[in-house]
Amino acid sequence: MKTVIKFEEVFMFLFSIFLFGQLDFAWWWFPLLLFTPDLSMLGYLHNSKTGAMTYNFIHHKGVGLLVYVLGIVLSMPVMQLAGVILFGHSSMDRIFGYGLKYSDSFQHTHLGMLAGGRKT
Repeated sequence: MKTVIKFEEVFMFLFSIFLFGQLDFAWWWFPLLLFTPDLSMLGYLHNSKTGAMTYNFIHHKGVGLLVYVLGIVLSMPVMQLAGVILFGHSSMDRIFGYGLKYSDSFQHTHLGMLAGGRKT
């Protein structure tokens, strides 16, 4: 099942590249911004509960899609770009096994434990 899920995420990541291609931004914006959603991990500096909340909010694909659609409705290409980046980054993370976080540990995700992590 993990292979099927990863395969699905690859298609969603490719879809984010397609959506980006529909926008009027230089190609280099996509790789430049692709890792900016990881700034949400700064919540872990406070504690694991705050970290999980900030990480999960930013990495929720629904948030990315909502931002993208609002960008269309409001005719704001930068907002569309932000939505595409949020959606694409979340798909990319899930390809590599980084799922939404439980509040007990960064390594404890909805996809299982990350390598080297153990549930406390």
